[in-house]
Amino acid sequence: MTTIASLRKGETGIIRDVQLDQIPLKLLEMGCLPGNEVTLVQTAPFNDPLYLNINGSHLAIRKEVAEQIFIDIT
Repeated sequence: MTTIASLRKGETGIIRDVQLDQIPLKLLEMGCLPGNEVTLVQTAPFNDPLYLNINGSHLAIRKEVAEQIFIDIT
């Protein structure tokens, strides 16, 4: 499966699965849940962290966390 870390700038996907034991609870509270839409807005230098739009919320997450969130690209 594809992860958020593999998105390109402007690309959108739907979250399908989350490794609950690998990501912070704060991300789940902010909408990083299966079924929600995620768009890569921008990446920082060296591609870490990633700046995302998840259901209207803007988040910056580290690449290692993004690799634990599986998506289907739309």
